[in-house]
Amino acid sequence: MEHVLPERQLKELQKAILDFMHTQGYAESLEVFARESGNDGFVADSKDRHHNLLAKKWTSVIRLQKKIMELETKLSKLQDDVRTGAVATRRGKPAEWLPRPPAQQTLAQHRAPITSVRFHPQYMVLATASEDMTVKIWDSESGDFERTLKGHTKSVQDMAFDAKGSVLVTCSADLTLRVWDVSDEYKCVRTLHGHDHCVSAVCFIGADKIASASRDKTVKIWELATGYC
Repeated sequence: MEHVLPERQLKELQKAILDFMHTQGYAESLEVFARESGNDGFVADSKDRHHNLLAKKWTSVIRLQKKIMELETKLSKLQDDVRTGAVATRRGKPAEWLPRPPAQQTLAQHRAPITSVRFHPQYMVLATASEDMTVKIWDSESGDFERTLKGHTKSVQDMAFDAKGSVLVTCSADLTLRVWDVSDEYKCVRTLHGHDHCVSAVCFIGADKIASASRDKTVKIWELATGYC
């Protein structure tokens, strides 16, 4: 039978289901499913990232469905305004358009000042970079912490997702850039060397090039596929 999901995502789903079965006390079903899915010897761990993952994602789906319905209602109203010639304008003073406290979420995991924040272009994912030499990945809808990206040896200065959100690039005071494969659990697939001082900014140029700026007074252009400058 052909799988709809890639092998890696299929295994992730299976482990999340096994964790859910363990949490709910479905011992017999867990044993059978573990055997048939090739996950013999599965041991649930409250510290594992699969713990309660299924319930969290299901809750996120419900929230997203509600938002979609709200947006569809707003879209329908705007379409009616366009058809009738009505002009849709914001009411109130411009200052009232800005977000106001209290904050929807407070995310606390970093051990040093945060230097950069980026939203994933497609998914409800948020990335934060810090002087603690790490990047942390969050569920931007629920505020749940998901994982830490380690590899840089000094402060992470900036980062950028590509347009599709399949790659995350970070730059650091350790003089390097790192390329992380989002689809493969944010695995670091390449480290780019070339700057002689702190790399302070990074961005994508199209789909296959990266630009980095440094305190060495240069801007470098890199090929994403090869890492060549």
